[in-house]
Amino acid sequence: MEKEPRSLIFRATPLICLLLLSLLYTELIWLRYTRHCGSDQMVGNQEFRNWCSIRSTGKDGQGIDDQEHLNFLLRRLVRGEDQTQLDTTGFACHSDFHTDVCVASRPVRIDMRTMKVYATFSRGIPQENHIVRPYARKADKIAMSFVSPVQILQGNITPPACQYTHNVPAAVFSSGGYTGNLFHEFNEIIIPLFVTYRPLQSRLRFIVTDFNPPFSGKVTKILSHLSSYEVINPAADQSVHCFPGAVVGLHYHDYLAINTTDIPGGYSMLGFKQFLRESYNLKVVNVSEMNKPVLILLSRPKTRTFLNEDEMVTMMKALGFRVIVARPHMTSNLDKFAQVVNSCSVMVGAHGAGLTNAMFLPQGAVLVQVVPLGLRWLSARYFGGPAKEMGLKYVKYQIEPVESSLLTLYGQDHPVITNPASLFLKGYMAARAVYIDAQNLTINVVRFRETLVKARGLLERSAPLG
Repeated sequence: MEKEPRSLIFRATPLICLLLLSLLYTELIWLRYTRHCGSDQMVGNQEFRNWCSIRSTGKDGQGIDDQEHLNFLLRRLVRGEDQTQLDTTGFACHSDFHTDVCVASRPVRIDMRTMKVYATFSRGIPQENHIVRPYARKADKIAMSFVSPVQILQGNITPPACQYTHNVPAAVFSSGGYTGNLFHEFNEIIIPLFVTYRPLQSRLRFIVTDFNPPFSGKVTKILSHLSSYEVINPAADQSVHCFPGAVVGLHYHDYLAINTTDIPGGYSMLGFKQFLRESYNLKVVNVSEMNKPVLILLSRPKTRTFLNEDEMVTMMKALGFRVIVARPHMTSNLDKFAQVVNSCSVMVGAHGAGLTNAMFLPQGAVLVQVVPLGLRWLSARYFGGPAKEMGLKYVKYQIEPVESSLLTLYGQDHPVITNPASLFLKGYMAARAVYIDAQNLTINVVRFRETLVKARGLLERSAPLG
């Protein structure tokens, strides 16, 4: 009777050993993967990213429970001497022509009533205050007049008591400035959000000052793809929150641009477009997936209006395009309009904020920008250069004076017609009042047809269409 239990033990021993070896191997792999979380080995390696996501957030996705890993992620938001300062003191600020960004890699308290950030970990050093207006257009006095300051307090100060505690860092930015204009929303908020916070892998909580409900509603999918947590509106919250770290402000590179060397992980505009596809669940990646050429014409009702729009549409259809005329009621819902644009292979529009929707075009699509009188430089900087970085083909149509309503107003010999640069010398607002706010267009459809033939040719070289 005693031999039977012993026999069972001997038979179970190999199974137990195998189980122990399996657990040991799993732990070794876990340590190997998490040791490299956030390093360059992570880039492009989905398996590493999955492991690191579990390690950093916990299986229930509750946030960053590893202060060392949090410090590593926040350290990637600063450069050079700022990294050394962040390592030494837990706090560093970056400042340039466009923006200010301050990073705290140690616990802070934020009073939502006053938007004061208490960095009490810096006791023992003289009290120092930093004022940051967290919007990426620092040199523009008009824009910044709509952006509230955030005050960061250091030194021997007594902070208010915590009412809410979080285990992910705070990310503070403003939705003031020029919100309401799609170009400025992408240029000064959305792309800077991606540039600044994508490396944090959604483990952050946004605090949006100057809270703008229409803007927040418009970009809900973008914000939720950058953060796993509900946005905090300080004006509605009025509480004191504690965070393991914080970032105040947004990094900025250039007009609708991302400098790959200045963002951890090597993100680019192509990476940003992929991020938009994921955020809006866009189906078409490349025009090679499309069977017929679809052209979307951006219709402007107030300024830089196509006065002979119907004639233009007739010509476009004669060239074999299926034409979608996008009027304001269609473009106002970004979620739905992104899907419409993603189904198109050519976008045509006069210089203006609506061309920002080219972000949603598939790779290899063609952007045709109609350049009004006096707006050559702005057109090239705002959309011409960026279009190429987005993986789009770009064609411009420079109007002639006879196609501008300004010719009738001023006459062919007036400096407004013959020398637009002279008006810009009087200041941007003087030039804007004429070339942006008071100009409409009557397009020469015969000449414009040549531009669309060129666009069709570029399209067919990207992907043969029926």
